[in-house]
Amino acid sequence: MSDGLLTVMEKLRVGQVFIPKQGEDSNNYKKFKEIINRKTIKANVVNKGDVLQIENDLYFDILWPNNSSLIQENILNNNSIVCKLNYKNFSILFTGDIEEIAEKQILSDYKNNLQILNSTILKVAHHGSKTSSTKEFLEAVKPRITLIGVGENNKFGHPNDEIIDRLESFNTKIYRTDKMGQITITVDRMGKNKVKKFIEQNISINELIKNAVAAYLKTN
Repeated sequence: MSDGLLTVMEKLRVGQVFIPKQGEDSNNYKKFKEIINRKTIKANVVNKGDVLQIENDLYFDILWPNNSSLIQENILNNNSIVCKLNYKNFSILFTGDIEEIAEKQILSDYKNNLQILNSTILKVAHHGSKTSSTKEFLEAVKPRITLIGVGENNKFGHPNDEIIDRLESFNTKIYRTDKMGQITITVDRMGKNKVKKFIEQNISINELIKNAVAAYLKTN
């Protein structure tokens, strides 16, 4: 459970949250419980096989974790929620921070229905870490577009170059926040999608911030 979630819950009006079963009682989880109690937020624990229906054509398939058999190795990452957003002929697979061991288990669990993993867009697991995005998993998902949420010049070296090469070998269009800033996906009523980058030119996020601050100081 990340600090980002706690910040969202503190700063924004939140009615309910959906979380996986917690494998260990971390400090962030203790803070999470304090916030939901203080702000009377409803917490829903989801499990593999659940379906969250939003509208007739809009729903989430909860594909992971299996709460009755949590992966014990790196327990928080590997039991992240993996869910598929479905809307008409559009879909996006969210993978949290799962690693290879979880990807293999998911492939095994759905070996008779791998089509359920096939998605228009894949949110790449664990910021593009080398511990995730196996060839077999990508073959099942078959994403036309991949999204990597990652900070510029992060200390972990994400995304991993090998993973980028692997994604490119699948002829998927790669969008990454460290190079492009905020990524916005718009889906129309027919299920057609359009992806927009916040940074259209070849300029770093740090340079963009510096320019914005300089413009502000100049006008104030």
